[in-house]
Amino acid sequence: MPMLGAVIVPHPPLIIPTVGWDQERQVQATIDAYRAAAKQVAGWRPEVLVISSPHTVMYADYFHISPGEGAAGSMAAFGAPQTCLEVKYDTQLRQELIRQAEAAGLQAGTLGERDSSLDHGTFLPLYFLREAGVNCPILRIGLSGFSPLQHYRLGQCAAKAADKLGRGVVFVASGDLSHKLRDAGPYGYAPEGPVFDRQVTAAMASGDFLQFLTIDPALCGRAAECGLRSFQIMAGALDGLGVKPELFSYEGVTGVGYGIAAFSVTGPDGSRRFAAQCEEQERTRLAERKAAEDPWVKLARLSLEAFVRTGQRIHTLPDGLPQELTDRAAGAFVSLHAHGQLRGCIGTTGPTTASVAWEIVQNAVSAGARDPRFPPVSEDELDQLEYSVDVLGEPEAISSPAQLDVKRYGVIVSCGGRRGLLLPDLDGVDTVEQQIDIARQKGGISSREAYTLERFQVVRHT
Repeated sequence: MPMLGAVIVPHPPLIIPTVGWDQERQVQATIDAYRAAAKQVAGWRPEVLVISSPHTVMYADYFHISPGEGAAGSMAAFGAPQTCLEVKYDTQLRQELIRQAEAAGLQAGTLGERDSSLDHGTFLPLYFLREAGVNCPILRIGLSGFSPLQHYRLGQCAAKAADKLGRGVVFVASGDLSHKLRDAGPYGYAPEGPVFDRQVTAAMASGDFLQFLTIDPALCGRAAECGLRSFQIMAGALDGLGVKPELFSYEGVTGVGYGIAAFSVTGPDGSRRFAAQCEEQERTRLAERKAAEDPWVKLARLSLEAFVRTGQRIHTLPDGLPQELTDRAAGAFVSLHAHGQLRGCIGTTGPTTASVAWEIVQNAVSAGARDPRFPPVSEDELDQLEYSVDVLGEPEAISSPAQLDVKRYGVIVSCGGRRGLLLPDLDGVDTVEQQIDIARQKGGISSREAYTLERFQVVRHT
């Protein structure tokens, strides 16, 4: 059986003695668990390790697979250049993985590498695996901005490639958990941090990989997680296989979550095909959300879907719209999300059409087809989109950031003819300082320039 097993491991540099200089003792349970997991991998006798790392080359729209015959790396960036190692890549497995990915419609390959050295997300697992006597070739895979299902499918492709070549593979999913577990930690505290870690470690302990695919994206963002997409690829590599899960340890004493788990393959198990289960859950959730949409959001959806399918904007409004839509003019923003990620957002700060309804029609089309940050929405994507519509109140000038509230007010930062706007109550924007900085940067306004502030309220429709 090509897939022998898999492990989830963190990558804190301090657990290497030449880096930690006794600081590693504070996470001794993690070090002990790492050695136990490495010993288990050694017992599986892998012919190749497939390692996914959040710290190798990463693109929003491409899975990067490290090119070349091999690579070297060290802990020089962490003050220990003497701690170094080299690896060989399994070039045949790499090429077969790329072929499998292409056949599955995934964008993957070896393009775009600027630095071939081993990142610490790859180095740390290899350090402990070498210590345990594992010294086989590897395949190094980066993460992407693609959906959880696409990460899972890349893992499936890795398993198919290994099966075709007859390789005995162990998958190593490198990734820390939340980075926001303690006020005294390097990234501060967010209440979502411990919640995320509890959910993910429960999935590790039970082997319920569906949880890796369906966890709330907003929770992930606020928890500042690191390794979830790595775990999703690993789950795909074990698709259709029974596993014996073992959670060796979990620690969060440094403010960052470190979890170590191993999954021994026990044989085929048709009930563990999580892609189909995830797709069914997502279809149900999206259908329920669509059924609950109010007229503002329904109009945005209608407008974009008509444009994508016909290439033209609608020329008449649907019957029965509320008077608030047809009898009032105001600025409006239309935001699109897919798989928890922003897919487009365009709006107007004040009215540019005869009514809110026509403002929504115009901006829904622009959000899907003219947001310069994204390619135009395709017809295949329409059923996956989630819409929100923000109708803006009149902006009012303010004299101080103290008059802002990130939950209640949006902000407009102006300097000469340049303006940057940010809506209120956005995930990941927790302070007025963040809100102003993001809006300022959107307007191309430097922190050294004098600028004025305006605030506005919105009515949000979802």
